[in-house]
Amino acid sequence: MTKENLTSTVNEQAVAKAWENRGFSFGIWIDPPGQEWIDYMHATDELFMLVKGQLELTIDAQVFHPSPGEEILISKNTKHSVKNIGEIESRWLYGYKKNK
Repeated sequence: MTKENLTSTVNEQAVAKAWENRGFSFGIWIDPPGQEWIDYMHATDELFMLVKGQLELTIDAQVFHPSPGEEILISKNTKHSVKNIGEIESRWLYGYKKNK
């Protein structure tokens, strides 16, 4: 996969609005190549979307390589890890389900 194929035209403002309408927060995270976040768990559901780069997302021992623009739901209390496996920085979106 070339570096040109690692970016998408994700409209971050539209994603933020859509997630807000679904009751989720919205945040942006940027990681350098090789960055890894291991075995996180949250007490609420989390939405995840890759914008740029190559990531390996492990959810309960199942490995995913999301495409830019692909939304993934990580259920509450589920162990998950994220690793930037690419040669460029990765940019990804996340949001947590808000309490009612």
